[in-house]
Amino acid sequence: MDVARVAITGGTRGIGLATAQACVRAGMSVAIGARSGTQSAAIAEQLGDRAVGFGLDVRNGEQFEAFLARSEEHIGPLDALINNAGIVYIGSFVHEDPADTQRSLDINLSGVMTGTRLALRRFLPRGHGHIVNMASAGGQVALAGEATYAATKHAVVGFTRAIRAETRGTGVRTTIVMPGFTRTEMSGGLETQRGMRFVSPDAVADAIVTALRTGREELYVPRELGTVARLVAGTPPWIADRIKRAFGLDDILFRAGADARRGYLRSVERLS
Repeated sequence: MDVARVAITGGTRGIGLATAQACVRAGMSVAIGARSGTQSAAIAEQLGDRAVGFGLDVRNGEQFEAFLARSEEHIGPLDALINNAGIVYIGSFVHEDPADTQRSLDINLSGVMTGTRLALRRFLPRGHGHIVNMASAGGQVALAGEATYAATKHAVVGFTRAIRAETRGTGVRTTIVMPGFTRTEMSGGLETQRGMRFVSPDAVADAIVTALRTGREELYVPRELGTVARLVAGTPPWIADRIKRAFGLDDILFRAGADARRGYLRSVERLS
């Protein structure tokens, strides 16, 4: 399926911004949604005539519907929705503020489900469309220090697989994106460990554009991460734990730099 018009949530920074840029480079028209409508519009202006930007809080279903409607008014019927908006809190779950837990669930999971439902109501009658849901390697391999994040990303994986089964034969496609550690503000303060590397937002964005063109249903970035993630997810817990320790992943999140994390958390707090 040719993809010409794409809507992206969380499109003003990190992977979302890189994906918007990659889509425009690929000749697509792009609608960017983010909490700050002003920032969305400014980014769209930088991207050129094929981009528009609007305010969007993915926790609000009416806002999400309005975002999709305005996007189609400006760039035409959408071919794809990329549910990218997400947040992460790092630390011991027992000490996590319940309000932060709920915020993560609302954005990372409920926002994806809302966007998927609203997009399906457009795509199914047309007989085509593509929904790309941003999960994480953390949706296959859970690490200490990200219990709520892992819960939301595991849920996104299961949810999207179920939607794929429900929409088979309708012309609507789905893709699950599972990046590893990505060099964005969200991963601030984390350091690479033996045998692992950070990927760039551009690498994830390029993989998403390829998936839009090919219809690939699940992708890991970097690609070789899939082998490790499937190995860990499919082994007995005691073996999986030994693999994590061997790669220094058992406590990597607890060793995150405090200053960098505070900068990210300040930006998240503005979502309150």
